[in-house]
Amino acid sequence: MNPRQTYLLALISAFLLWLAWPPIPFTTPLLLVAWVPLLIAIDEIAKDNLKKQGKRIFLTAGLTFLAWNSASIYWVYNAISAYNGAIVAIPVSLIPFGLGALLMTFAFWLYYRLGKYVNKKIAYLGLISFYIALEYLQQTWDLAFPWMTLGNGLAGMHQLAQWYDYTGIYGGSLWIITSNILAFEAYKKLKSASGYLRFRPALIWALVVIIPVSISLTKYYTATEKGTPSNVVVVQPNIDPYLKLSSIPPAAQIKILTQLSDSIAQPNTEYFIWPETAIPNYADEDHIRSSEDFITLQNFLSKYKNGTLITGIESIKVYATKKTITSKYDERQGVYFDNFNTAMQVENSANVQFYHKSKLVPGVEKMPFPKLFSFLDGVFAQLGGTVGGWGWQEKPSVLYAQSGIGAAPVVCYESLWGDWVGQQVKDGAQFIAIITNDGWWGNTSGKDQHAMYAKLRAIETHRDIARSANTGISCFINQRGDVTQSTKWWTRTALKGDINLNDEITFYVKSGDIIAKILSFLAILLVLIIPYKKWVKK
Repeated sequence: MNPRQTYLLALISAFLLWLAWPPIPFTTPLLLVAWVPLLIAIDEIAKDNLKKQGKRIFLTAGLTFLAWNSASIYWVYNAISAYNGAIVAIPVSLIPFGLGALLMTFAFWLYYRLGKYVNKKIAYLGLISFYIALEYLQQTWDLAFPWMTLGNGLAGMHQLAQWYDYTGIYGGSLWIITSNILAFEAYKKLKSASGYLRFRPALIWALVVIIPVSISLTKYYTATEKGTPSNVVVVQPNIDPYLKLSSIPPAAQIKILTQLSDSIAQPNTEYFIWPETAIPNYADEDHIRSSEDFITLQNFLSKYKNGTLITGIESIKVYATKKTITSKYDERQGVYFDNFNTAMQVENSANVQFYHKSKLVPGVEKMPFPKLFSFLDGVFAQLGGTVGGWGWQEKPSVLYAQSGIGAAPVVCYESLWGDWVGQQVKDGAQFIAIITNDGWWGNTSGKDQHAMYAKLRAIETHRDIARSANTGISCFINQRGDVTQSTKWWTRTALKGDINLNDEITFYVKSGDIIAKILSFLAILLVLIIPYKKWVKK
């Protein structure tokens, strides 16, 4: 097979992956066979006795994953340029586009290298382990961007992902990869063999597809909402993100938020959820109670006896010394300070709680590996940031109201981390409050993907979700991932609904991303076979 044919197969796989990816509806099952053209191409290259096989396989797989990533997350450039400008946006965009595709490609190259020394079954085990291990790396290191984890693809048809309450998204990745391998083997057998035995691989593949689908659909249609109801208002102020930090006074923005809240709230409303950075002032956390904004918020809540507000705010903590790696020095005041993207909880009491966004966008909100690259502080500052960027907190936390209700505050990008949200639930969160500002991305598929991924957090934890997005999409999501109410994009509005406060702990919440951890360990063992076998051969 000549290079043109293999590259065409690679592009067909990229097209199928893109077609199956959210938010395109009803195409999700294509993920179960989307790799087959790429596997055919790699198999044909491996059969040819040509030099530089590894290079051809790397380029072929790289074409698939670069095309797929670029087509699915093209909107990333909008978000990055909004934060830091075009000069920073171009190189930083390479993190999701280039680096993500590179890691996926590297998994296939390792699979090819391992296949030269072991049998086919172990090589396939290597492919599964390498790919998921590198997906897990994309979630855990300082260049984290887990947006394109294969298991996220089932957000397009969440009815098929109900068993995520046991496995999380890496169970989805495992299923999708295994299905593609078995579909490829079935294709080869049907093409080369004769007699009824040639249908055996196809039957095995069908069972691997049908059994999880049947389990999921059974769980979906027999599930019941658990917990006690609580009335919640979600606000979408629809304030242009390019103007909210400079052209619209904070007091005017707060007025919009309170008016929208009052327009649909009722006396027994227990929670108001406002979006990320809804209050754009840099408020000193230690003196927040004396600020005019805080007094306005308490006056608003005084009308609702059991009311609690969770809102986004840009906050500051001041230190006498350089307490954290992210703290900056204020020469005028002679103090150090951290600025945070914060979720603040206010209620009808003096109690105020803060949660600092912890999963920060690399290169935009946080310089990756800040200790290693501290010498670049001056350079990065000229490009619109600092080595530390925003401050963050090391562990997840729960916001507790005076009524005893626990909420999991999830700020924007954090909604991609199932294990992080799961820890909040394990620590007592009875529902999930997602606050975000997706307006930076424009009216692109990014906002839809972000909203759809939230369904998976609901399924994993059996928690209702109240999602407030500045420009949309704001929504309520129930425990099986159904969107029960939703706003339209770029609309000033508010939603009111009863969510269920649940105390149940799922297996996934207890165990976390155990599948990814096991396969990552296995990947290390399998990758060591390559240099060992090479050494033995020499």
